[in-house]
Amino acid sequence: RLDRPPQAPRSGSSRSTTAVLEPETAAPEVEPEPATLRGRMARARAAFAGVFAGVLGRTGITDETWDDLEEALLRADVGIGVTTELLDGLRTAVKAKEITEPQQLLDALRDGMKERIAGADRSLHLDDGARPNVWLFVGVNGVGKTTSIGKVANQQVAAGHSVLMAAGDTFRAAAAEQLATWADRAGVELVRSHEGGDPSAVVFDAVERAASKDLDLVLADTAGRLHTKTNLMEELRKVRRVAEKGAGTVTEALLVVDATTGQNGMAQAREFGEATQLTGVVLTKLDGSAKGGIVFAIETELGIPVKLVGLGETIDDLMPFDSDEFVDALFSAP
Repeated sequence: RLDRPPQAPRSGSSRSTTAVLEPETAAPEVEPEPATLRGRMARARAAFAGVFAGVLGRTGITDETWDDLEEALLRADVGIGVTTELLDGLRTAVKAKEITEPQQLLDALRDGMKERIAGADRSLHLDDGARPNVWLFVGVNGVGKTTSIGKVANQQVAAGHSVLMAAGDTFRAAAAEQLATWADRAGVELVRSHEGGDPSAVVFDAVERAASKDLDLVLADTAGRLHTKTNLMEELRKVRRVAEKGAGTVTEALLVVDATTGQNGMAQAREFGEATQLTGVVLTKLDGSAKGGIVFAIETELGIPVKLVGLGETIDDLMPFDSDEFVDALFSAP
């Protein structure tokens, strides 16, 4: 069925209209500092800072230097493949006397890391000639998928786009209610079904509704867990097919990954990528993770660009990913 959800409060009782207004009243009084990768990546930066200090504290480039760098990269979940390639290239340069000082070595490592993830298409694609565009959000439960959809909805509405949301996770009771609250905040419609309903039907109905109103964009939530992984992947394949059966065009299929899970994110990217033809990754909880190196593994091994990163709880804390700023943040002083 089609809902424009009731005015749900952001906190407090749903029966209190006063509670609905509280956030708007309180918001001007709180001015959080704008999120930046450098400002919010303290844990990841601290993990590298101790190693870099040790490297710079030696008079030259020693065996301990290589051991420390390798350990730091692996601990950050850069991945064994990327780590080996980065350090092998640096060893060659040191052997050829192109690099002789520890600071030169760190500078070259920074440049090498930047090159690894440079040049990817990180834009979110919205095709005026393919309305309604459909952006599918996939990922396991608990990674911040529904919250990310809500933040994207707010940002797209603020950018002047017309948006409709689809509650395609019909297997988790709280998912539709969460989306209803976010839809209300963004002032957009929500298409939902009863619990346990057909997710593909929800997405199809949402696309048809958006087409009938000539809307720009459908943001579709999907299930993060069914009874077995095989069933989940088959369901997601079906959702993807159905989303394009009518008027819709899937212009983004975004995997939401929790940065704190490290290499588990790689396994998720492989599985979901096979089922949904991923176009990008939304990396959440990067502000609380020392495992930010997963960016390198996902991009270099799977070829899937990180497009958005979550650096906190507020709407503005979901940001476009800037790869140079990300690497610089890892190398900056705490």
